[in-house]
Amino acid sequence: MAVPSGALRFNSDSRKLEYYNGEAWWQIDSFTPDTATGGTRGVFGGGNGNVINYVTISTTGNALDFGDFTSSTRSQSASCSSRTRGVFGGGTDPAIVNTISYVTISSTGDAQDFGDLTVARRRLSSCSSSTRGVFGGGQTPTVVNPIDFITISSTGNALNFGDLVDVNRELAACSSSTRGVFGGGGDSPANVNTLQFITISSTGNALNFGDLSQTPALLDACSNSVRGIFGGGQPGFLNTIEYITIASLGNSVDFGDLTQARLGVAACSSSTRGVFGGGLTPTSVNTIDYVQIMSTGNAVDFGDFIQTVNLLSACSNGHGGL
Repeated sequence: MAVPSGALRFNSDSRKLEYYNGEAWWQIDSFTPDTATGGTRGVFGGGNGNVINYVTISTTGNALDFGDFTSSTRSQSASCSSRTRGVFGGGTDPAIVNTISYVTISSTGDAQDFGDLTVARRRLSSCSSSTRGVFGGGQTPTVVNPIDFITISSTGNALNFGDLVDVNRELAACSSSTRGVFGGGGDSPANVNTLQFITISSTGNALNFGDLSQTPALLDACSNSVRGIFGGGQPGFLNTIEYITIASLGNSVDFGDLTQARLGVAACSSSTRGVFGGGLTPTSVNTIDYVQIMSTGNAVDFGDFIQTVNLLSACSNGHGGL
Protein backbone atom coordinates (compact mmCIF):
# COMPACT_ATOMS: atom_id res chain seq x y z
CA MET A 1 0.00 0.00 0.00
CA ALA A 2 1.34 3.44 -0.92
CA VAL A 3 2.29 5.74 1.95
CA PRO A 4 0.06 8.84 1.91
CA SER A 5 1.62 12.29 1.93
CA GLY A 6 1.60 13.70 5.47
CA ALA A 7 1.88 10.30 7.18
CA LEU A 8 3.82 10.19 10.48
CA ARG A 9 6.09 7.53 11.93
CA PHE A 10 8.60 7.08 14.76
CA ASN A 11 12.09 6.17 13.52
CA SER A 12 13.53 3.74 16.08
CA ASP A 13 17.11 4.29 14.81
CA SER A 14 17.18 8.09 15.10
CA ARG A 15 14.55 8.20 17.90
CA LYS A 16 12.83 11.04 16.07
CA LEU A 17 9.33 11.60 14.70
CA GLU A 18 9.21 11.77 10.89
CA TYR A 19 6.61 12.74 8.27
CA TYR A 20 6.27 11.67 4.62
CA ASN A 21 6.17 14.54 2.09
CA GLY A 22 5.09 12.33 -0.81
CA GLU A 23 8.65 11.47 -1.85
CA ALA A 24 10.74 10.88 1.28
CA TRP A 25 10.56 10.70 5.08
CA TRP A 26 11.69 13.91 6.85
CA GLN A 27 12.61 14.36 10.48
CA ILE A 28 10.44 16.59 12.69
CA ASP A 29 12.71 18.58 14.99
CA SER A 30 11.32 19.41 18.44
CA PHE A 31 14.32 21.61 19.23
CA THR A 32 16.55 23.89 17.21
CA PRO A 33 19.71 25.59 18.43
CA ASP A 34 18.45 28.75 16.70
CA THR A 35 16.07 29.37 19.62
CA ALA A 36 18.78 28.95 22.24
CA THR A 37 21.94 30.26 20.61
CA GLY A 38 20.93 32.52 17.75
CA GLY A 39 21.73 29.98 15.06
CA THR A 40 23.60 26.78 14.27
CA ARG A 41 27.26 27.67 14.56
CA GLY A 42 30.22 25.91 12.96
CA VAL A 43 33.58 26.21 14.74
CA PHE A 44 36.90 25.47 12.97
CA GLY A 45 40.09 25.08 15.02
CA GLY A 46 43.71 24.03 14.69
CA GLY A 47 45.63 23.70 11.46
CA ASN A 48 48.57 25.90 10.58
CA GLY A 49 47.60 28.69 13.01
CA ASN A 50 45.96 29.17 16.39
CA VAL A 51 42.96 31.26 15.29
CA ILE A 52 39.56 29.59 15.81
CA ASN A 53 37.09 30.64 13.08
CA TYR A 54 33.31 30.42 13.32
CA VAL A 55 30.38 30.76 10.93
CA THR A 56 26.60 30.78 11.25
CA ILE A 57 25.75 27.81 9.03
CA SER A 58 22.34 29.05 7.83
CA THR A 59 23.92 32.19 6.34
CA THR A 60 26.78 32.85 3.94
CA GLY A 61 29.73 35.17 4.43
CA ASN A 62 33.24 35.27 5.79
CA ALA A 63 34.18 33.56 9.05
CA LEU A 64 34.67 35.53 12.26
CA ASP A 65 37.28 35.27 15.01
CA PHE A 66 36.18 33.01 17.89
CA GLY A 67 39.36 32.93 19.97
CA ASP A 68 42.64 31.05 20.03
CA PHE A 69 43.45 27.38 19.95
CA THR A 70 45.58 25.92 22.73
CA SER A 71 48.77 26.41 20.71
CA SER A 72 49.84 28.15 17.51
CA THR A 73 51.54 24.91 16.40
CA ARG A 74 48.75 22.40 17.14
CA SER A 75 47.25 20.80 14.04
CA GLN A 76 45.88 17.47 12.75
CA SER A 77 43.40 17.11 15.63
CA ALA A 78 39.80 15.83 15.52
CA SER A 79 36.67 17.45 16.94
CA CYS A 80 33.16 16.57 18.11
CA SER A 81 30.41 18.44 19.90
CA SER A 82 27.19 18.63 21.86
CA ARG A 83 24.60 21.43 21.66
CA THR A 84 26.81 23.55 23.91
CA ARG A 85 30.41 22.37 23.78
CA GLY A 86 32.98 21.67 21.05
CA VAL A 87 35.84 19.30 21.89
CA PHE A 88 39.18 18.97 20.03
CA GLY A 89 41.41 15.92 20.61
CA GLY A 90 44.93 14.88 19.67
CA GLY A 91 47.16 16.35 16.97
CA THR A 92 50.71 17.67 16.81
CA ASP A 93 52.06 20.53 18.94
CA PRO A 94 54.58 20.07 17.19
CA ALA A 95 55.18 16.66 18.79
CA ILE A 96 52.26 14.22 18.76
CA VAL A 97 49.97 14.96 21.75
CA ASN A 98 47.10 13.38 23.68
CA THR A 99 45.62 16.79 24.56
CA ILE A 100 41.84 17.31 24.62
CA SER A 101 40.57 20.92 24.61
CA TYR A 102 37.08 22.43 24.56
CA VAL A 103 35.15 25.60 23.73
CA THR A 104 31.63 26.77 24.50
CA ILE A 105 30.13 27.03 21.02
CA SER A 106 27.53 29.74 21.65
CA SER A 107 30.13 32.12 23.12
CA THR A 108 33.55 33.20 21.92
CA GLY A 109 36.87 32.75 23.69
CA ASP A 110 40.02 30.66 23.85
CA ALA A 111 40.01 26.86 24.08
CA GLN A 112 40.44 25.32 27.54
CA ASP A 113 41.91 22.05 28.81
CA PHE A 114 39.54 19.05 28.95
CA GLY A 115 41.80 16.04 29.61
CA ASP A 116 43.79 13.46 27.63
CA LEU A 117 43.20 10.77 25.03
CA THR A 118 44.20 7.20 25.92
CA VAL A 119 46.94 7.36 23.26
CA ALA A 120 48.77 10.45 21.95
CA ARG A 121 48.06 10.58 18.22
CA ARG A 122 47.47 12.83 15.22
CA ARG A 123 45.36 12.57 12.04
CA LEU A 124 42.53 10.82 13.88
CA SER A 125 38.79 11.42 13.45
CA SER A 126 35.81 12.00 15.72
CA CYS A 127 32.00 11.96 15.88
CA SER A 128 29.42 12.32 18.63
CA SER A 129 25.93 12.04 20.00
CA SER A 130 24.48 14.77 22.21
CA THR A 131 26.34 13.36 25.22
CA ARG A 132 29.31 11.26 24.08
CA GLY A 133 32.28 12.03 21.84
CA VAL A 134 34.19 9.23 20.10
CA PHE A 135 37.74 9.48 18.68
CA GLY A 136 39.07 6.80 16.31
CA GLY A 137 42.31 5.86 14.54
CA GLY A 138 45.38 8.05 14.06
CA GLN A 139 49.16 7.96 14.05
CA THR A 140 51.40 7.62 17.12
CA PRO A 141 53.78 7.80 14.90
CA THR A 142 52.85 4.22 13.90
CA VAL A 143 49.31 3.97 12.53
CA VAL A 144 46.80 2.67 15.10
CA ASN A 145 43.11 1.69 15.38
CA PRO A 146 41.97 2.49 18.97
CA ILE A 147 38.61 4.13 19.63
CA ASP A 148 38.28 6.37 22.72
CA PHE A 149 35.21 8.03 24.20
CA ILE A 150 34.46 10.98 26.46
CA THR A 151 31.38 12.44 28.14
CA ILE A 152 31.24 15.87 26.50
CA SER A 153 29.51 17.72 29.35
CA SER A 154 32.25 16.77 31.83
CA THR A 155 36.01 17.12 31.75
CA GLY A 156 38.53 14.33 32.22
CA ASN A 157 40.52 11.71 30.37
CA ALA A 158 39.10 9.57 27.57
CA LEU A 159 38.28 5.88 28.08
CA ASN A 160 38.76 2.91 25.75
CA PHE A 161 35.77 2.15 23.48
CA GLY A 162 37.18 -0.56 21.18
CA ASP A 163 39.00 -0.78 17.85
CA LEU A 164 38.39 0.22 14.25
CA VAL A 165 38.21 -2.46 11.54
CA ASP A 166 41.27 -1.00 9.79
CA VAL A 167 44.51 0.30 11.26
CA ASN A 168 44.53 3.73 9.64
CA ARG A 169 44.89 7.48 9.91
CA GLU A 170 43.57 10.49 7.96
CA LEU A 171 40.01 9.12 8.02
CA ALA A 172 36.70 10.98 8.43
CA ALA A 173 33.65 10.43 10.64
CA CYS A 174 30.01 11.53 11.00
CA SER A 175 27.05 10.44 13.08
CA SER A 176 23.35 10.20 13.79
CA SER A 177 22.15 10.24 17.39
CA THR A 178 22.79 6.51 17.66
CA ARG A 179 25.44 5.54 15.12
CA GLY A 180 28.91 6.81 14.22
CA VAL A 181 30.39 6.05 10.79
CA PHE A 182 34.12 6.24 9.97
CA GLY A 183 35.29 6.24 6.35
CA GLY A 184 38.47 6.22 4.27
CA GLY A 185 41.94 6.78 5.61
CA GLY A 186 45.37 5.44 4.89
CA ASP A 187 48.37 3.29 5.81
CA SER A 188 46.75 -0.05 6.38
CA PRO A 189 49.15 -0.48 4.45
CA ALA A 190 47.60 1.77 1.76
CA ASN A 191 44.59 4.06 1.50
CA VAL A 192 41.29 2.21 2.00
CA ASN A 193 37.68 2.84 0.98
CA THR A 194 36.26 1.10 4.05
CA LEU A 195 33.19 2.46 5.81
CA GLN A 196 32.73 1.16 9.37
CA PHE A 197 30.24 1.94 12.12
CA ILE A 198 29.77 1.89 15.88
CA THR A 199 26.79 2.33 18.20
CA ILE A 200 27.84 5.45 20.11
CA SER A 201 26.05 4.68 23.39
CA SER A 202 27.77 1.29 23.69
CA THR A 203 31.39 0.13 23.59
CA GLY A 204 33.01 -2.43 21.31
CA ASN A 205 34.81 -2.81 18.01
CA ALA A 206 33.62 -1.16 14.79
CA LEU A 207 31.73 -3.21 12.20
CA ASN A 208 31.75 -3.06 8.41
CA PHE A 209 29.24 -0.61 6.86
CA GLY A 210 30.21 -0.65 3.16
CA ASP A 211 32.66 1.16 0.88
CA LEU A 212 33.37 4.63 -0.44
CA SER A 213 33.66 4.83 -4.24
CA GLN A 214 37.33 5.91 -3.98
CA THR A 215 40.17 5.27 -1.50
CA PRO A 216 40.53 8.75 0.03
CA ALA A 217 42.63 9.98 2.95
CA LEU A 218 42.76 13.48 4.46
CA LEU A 219 39.05 13.90 3.68
CA ASP A 220 36.34 14.98 6.13
CA ALA A 221 32.65 14.32 6.77
CA CYS A 222 29.53 15.89 8.25
CA SER A 223 25.90 14.82 8.64
CA ASN A 224 22.34 15.45 9.63
CA SER A 225 20.39 12.69 11.39
CA VAL A 226 19.73 10.84 8.11
CA ARG A 227 22.64 11.33 5.72
CA GLY A 228 26.42 11.47 6.03
CA ILE A 229 28.49 13.48 3.53
CA PHE A 230 32.19 12.75 2.80
CA GLY A 231 34.26 15.24 0.77
CA GLY A 232 37.76 16.04 -0.47
CA GLY A 233 41.00 14.21 0.25
CA GLN A 234 43.75 12.42 -1.62
CA PRO A 235 45.31 10.65 -3.68
CA GLY A 236 46.11 13.81 -5.54
CA PHE A 237 43.58 16.50 -4.71
CA LEU A 238 39.97 15.31 -4.77
CA ASN A 239 36.83 17.41 -5.20
CA THR A 240 34.55 14.39 -4.81
CA ILE A 241 31.53 14.48 -2.47
CA GLU A 242 29.77 11.19 -1.59
CA TYR A 243 26.90 10.36 0.73
CA ILE A 244 25.51 7.48 2.79
CA THR A 245 22.27 6.82 4.65
CA ILE A 246 23.52 6.41 8.22
CA ALA A 247 20.74 4.13 9.50
CA SER A 248 21.34 1.58 6.72
CA LEU A 249 24.38 -0.34 5.49
CA GLY A 250 25.87 -0.11 2.00
CA ASN A 251 28.24 1.71 -0.31
CA SER A 252 28.36 5.48 -0.74
CA VAL A 253 26.63 7.28 -3.62
CA ASP A 254 27.94 10.22 -5.65
CA PHE A 255 26.71 13.60 -4.37
CA GLY A 256 28.63 16.19 -6.43
CA ASP A 257 31.88 18.17 -6.24
CA LEU A 258 33.52 20.72 -3.96
CA THR A 259 34.30 24.13 -5.47
CA GLN A 260 38.02 23.27 -5.25
CA ALA A 261 39.83 19.92 -5.30
CA ARG A 262 41.68 19.78 -1.98
CA LEU A 263 42.86 17.67 0.94
CA GLY A 264 43.12 18.48 4.65
CA VAL A 265 39.63 20.04 4.61
CA ALA A 266 37.34 20.25 7.69
CA ALA A 267 33.54 19.81 7.73
CA CYS A 268 30.60 20.53 10.04
CA SER A 269 26.83 20.78 9.62
CA SER A 270 23.37 21.87 10.64
CA SER A 271 20.27 19.72 10.14
CA THR A 272 20.05 20.95 6.54
CA ARG A 273 23.46 22.20 5.40
CA GLY A 274 27.01 20.83 5.32
CA VAL A 275 30.00 23.20 5.32
CA PHE A 276 33.55 22.34 4.17
CA GLY A 277 36.41 24.74 4.95
CA GLY A 278 40.13 25.17 4.33
CA GLY A 279 42.55 22.62 2.90
CA LEU A 280 45.45 22.29 0.47
CA THR A 281 45.11 22.72 -3.31
CA PRO A 282 48.31 22.23 -3.02
CA THR A 283 48.66 25.72 -1.48
CA SER A 284 46.79 26.39 1.74
CA VAL A 285 43.39 28.05 1.12
CA ASN A 286 40.73 29.96 3.08
CA THR A 287 37.81 28.66 1.00
CA ILE A 288 34.47 27.75 2.64
CA ASP A 289 31.88 25.73 0.62
CA TYR A 290 28.42 24.48 1.49
CA VAL A 291 25.91 21.87 0.29
CA GLN A 292 22.27 21.10 1.04
CA ILE A 293 22.55 17.70 2.73
CA MET A 294 19.25 16.15 1.58
CA SER A 295 19.81 17.10 -2.07
CA THR A 296 22.64 16.25 -4.44
CA GLY A 297 24.77 18.62 -6.49
CA ASN A 298 27.96 20.61 -6.45
CA ALA A 299 29.03 22.72 -3.48
CA VAL A 300 28.47 26.50 -3.53
CA ASP A 301 30.79 29.23 -2.22
CA PHE A 302 30.02 30.24 1.38
CA GLY A 303 32.79 32.75 2.11
CA ASP A 304 36.36 32.78 3.42
CA PHE A 305 38.23 32.04 6.63
CA ILE A 306 40.20 34.78 8.38
CA GLN A 307 43.40 33.08 7.24
CA THR A 308 44.47 30.30 4.89
CA VAL A 309 44.46 27.03 6.85
CA ASN A 310 44.69 23.27 6.37
CA LEU A 311 44.76 20.10 8.49
CA LEU A 312 42.20 21.65 10.83
CA SER A 313 39.01 20.19 12.34
CA ALA A 314 35.44 21.41 12.81
CA CYS A 315 32.31 20.89 14.89
CA SER A 316 28.87 22.47 15.33
CA ASN A 317 25.93 22.74 17.72
CA GLY A 318 23.46 21.39 15.16
CA HIS A 319 24.90 18.21 13.60
CA GLY A 320 23.11 14.92 13.01
CA GLY A 321 24.12 13.28 16.25
CA LEU A 322 22.24 15.73 18.46
